[in-house]
Amino acid sequence: MSDLQPTVALSMDFLESYARIPKTQQRKVMGFVTKFRNDPRSSGINYEKIRDAADPHFRSVRVDQDYRGIILSPTQGNVYVLLWVDKHDAAYDWARRHACRIHPETGSLQLLDATVLEAPALPSQSFVDTGQRPLFNLRDREYLRLGVPETLLDLVKGITSEEALEQAEARLPREAFEALYLIAAGSDVQDILQEYGAPQAAAVDTSDFAGALQREQTRRSFCVVEDDQALEGMLSAPLEKWRIFLHPTQRRLVAWDVAGPVRVLGGAGTGKTVVAMHRARWLVRRGAEATPGRVLFTTFTANLAVDIQENLRHICTPEELARIEVIHIDAWVSRFLKSRQYPHQIVYEGHEQYRHCWRLALDARPVDPDLPESFYRDEWERVILPQRVTDERQYFRARRTGRGVPLTRPQRAAIWPVFETLRIQLHQRGLRTSEDATQDAADVLASDQVPPPYAAVVVDEAQDMGPQVMALLRRMVPQGKNDLFIVGDGHQRIYRRRYALSDCGIEVRGRSRKLRINYRTTEEIRRFATALLEGQTVDDLDGGEDRGSDCRSLMHGRPPVIRRFAALAEELAFLVETLSDLKGEGEGPGDICVVARTNALLDACEQALSAAGIHTHRLSRKQADARGHDGVRLATMHRIKGLEFRHVLIMAVNQDVLPLRQEMQRSTDPTEQRASELTERALFHVAATRAIRQLFVSCSGVPSPFLADFISSPLWADGAGDNR
Repeated sequence: MSDLQPTVALSMDFLESYARIPKTQQRKVMGFVTKFRNDPRSSGINYEKIRDAADPHFRSVRVDQDYRGIILSPTQGNVYVLLWVDKHDAAYDWARRHACRIHPETGSLQLLDATVLEAPALPSQSFVDTGQRPLFNLRDREYLRLGVPETLLDLVKGITSEEALEQAEARLPREAFEALYLIAAGSDVQDILQEYGAPQAAAVDTSDFAGALQREQTRRSFCVVEDDQALEGMLSAPLEKWRIFLHPTQRRLVAWDVAGPVRVLGGAGTGKTVVAMHRARWLVRRGAEATPGRVLFTTFTANLAVDIQENLRHICTPEELARIEVIHIDAWVSRFLKSRQYPHQIVYEGHEQYRHCWRLALDARPVDPDLPESFYRDEWERVILPQRVTDERQYFRARRTGRGVPLTRPQRAAIWPVFETLRIQLHQRGLRTSEDATQDAADVLASDQVPPPYAAVVVDEAQDMGPQVMALLRRMVPQGKNDLFIVGDGHQRIYRRRYALSDCGIEVRGRSRKLRINYRTTEEIRRFATALLEGQTVDDLDGGEDRGSDCRSLMHGRPPVIRRFAALAEELAFLVETLSDLKGEGEGPGDICVVARTNALLDACEQALSAAGIHTHRLSRKQADARGHDGVRLATMHRIKGLEFRHVLIMAVNQDVLPLRQEMQRSTDPTEQRASELTERALFHVAATRAIRQLFVSCSGVPSPFLADFISSPLWADGAGDNR
């Protein structure tokens, strides 16, 4: 920005306060802000000095007769920052309790509790548990590098527990609290200092607000408004802060100019998909010279691709969006092979002709070894298809890592005719499995006649892709700078496709990062969801182990509600009552989702809610959730993946439903059964982490064994209990 052109910025707090005011007032605020951005020095804007404001640079501006905005208007720098909007008295009260300062060490602009400006004081007794050792062992300079105000050094050094740290949260700047919280949770101090610390090459000018707004740490809480289109996007969906306020860790990943593939891990709610979408936009914004061609954004399921396409529309211009192709991977493979006159029909599990081929193949089962049908299906999916085994000799050499039933060479020879028959039957009918078709597509791309079709590929939900898909994606883009950007989380794997990236030709050593802050759910919900996977070994997509315990949410709220009922009818009555209570609290139906493991259970729920006069909207696999639709959302656990709602009600968490009996009975192999149970736990984990504000879990009859650890907890109650 030049000296002649004012710098106008919005704070996260402004958007949060804007979201809470009535819709009629929001329209007035939107009109005022648009005019303000175009000319903040207009004579029509009446700046009023707030006599007892904590910050002398705060001014009040009139939105209408009842509402006022609070603006930071420094005496130098030609900078204007919109900080808060509220009714007159509430806005002035907010100005008395807050102040803006530039941190002398990090150079970031911070919005602070006004008490921080007071002279240094000893730690407050409420934050200190006497007799215990301090929670942190850092030097003063290290605290300052993390953004702790100097006046709070004694307070922070006196904190002795995580609970005390949480009590001090309101007084600490966001970035300082977050860094300290991660250190308290066990993260390596040097890693956090490297990630969050902001070393300055020169002394910080604490009066240079324009410079502070350009710093990375500032941009997680303040956003400079560049044009009216960006402003309209912010005010049209103020709660979707991911569009604007990327965390510095996320921002660095988005713009990481790197020589090769990148892997980004992170638990549910840490913003992996957000980062992936912004990465796709960053790639095309760099221009055709830096990214010469189209960018593919792919994910595993059709419904997630639909949701991502819709979300990209909010952050990309039409020109940018035209260079980003969003498609789920099976659809891409089908379209690509069809364009090459592929002579086969691609079939998936459940296809009638596929089932018929299986029936014929199983007729070739030997008497010895005596293995159940489920063994052959698992062997096909876990060994034959991934390793592209087509003859007996290849099967003798095939790796069977993770298979519970060991086989001698003679036993392999005895059972091979089953798979040989299956391949012959499929071939005679012109059929190819999706796994084989994916490998066929990779072969076409590997030929010299077909150049890689994309300049870069962004992969979401990579944990569900499988080795064939990842090998194909490696072929889709030339090896080089910024070629593959892969995000995933093994804790959310719901399709049992494990692999190592290195085995697929994708090398990510030195280019792997992990997101650790959950921005979606409360810490109470995160802990419940994490407990569902406690004791389970989860991979990091490249042969290592990924711990789920190193993620944290900085938001707190109500604990999850768990209720058990004698019968389904009672449970459905509880759902009706809870939904009525939420409506009475002012919650919109589009902010609530009822989730079940199966469509049959959702059918029963839909009938009960309809009989009670509650409108519902069933989420489709092929359409995004249009928030304009009236009705409480209904979704299966698979469909809700990738979405989020203020309130989530998971019903029928019963024995034989979670884990689903049919899934557990697919195999008698203990190893396969353990893998199936982990998948079912992951499905429950995914559904629970869709809740932003509150989670309700209910069951009827015998509860799921997944709830066993909660039966004696304060979360549990038999019957309706106290919903709140």
